[in-house]
Amino acid sequence: MTKGPIMTDLTAGTAAPDFTLPRDGGDKVALADIDGPVVLYFYPKDDTPGCTKEAIGFTEQLEAFAASGATVLGVSKDPVAKHEKFIAKHELKIALLSDEEGDVCERYGVWVEKNMYGKKYMGIERATFLIAADKTIAQVWRKVKVPGHVDAVLEAVQAL
Repeated sequence: MTKGPIMTDLTAGTAAPDFTLPRDGGDKVALADIDGPVVLYFYPKDDTPGCTKEAIGFTEQLEAFAASGATVLGVSKDPVAKHEKFIAKHELKIALLSDEEGDVCERYGVWVEKNMYGKKYMGIERATFLIAADKTIAQVWRKVKVPGHVDAVLEAVQAL
């Protein structure tokens, strides 16, 4: 795992923090090893309603992303074994990366204080980063609402 500074100001044109994380199936994925654009989306937890809809949405559009040369990667703090169950249960085709220690979440500025029913806690903010082939941030979506999000990201990829 690559350590680095915590980034909360990742905007278009800034360098995307590099990472190497384990993925479903036992392999590791390194940002530096991927050719072409990357859709890096962070989500709170496997097999919850919003996260499931988002993962299914990216899976349904995976061929369109691939046709545009883009790789889609989902990241949460869930362990690889949980990702594998989530993938099998919903027949997902996207790669899910495990950031159990939260280093990558912190460097992308998505490990934030949340508030639910007056209770404050730390968690992953649903966010997506479109990373251009030169490994700079092309676009950022924060506090993502799932309906329509995958289509918006696909449009941005196709416009690169």
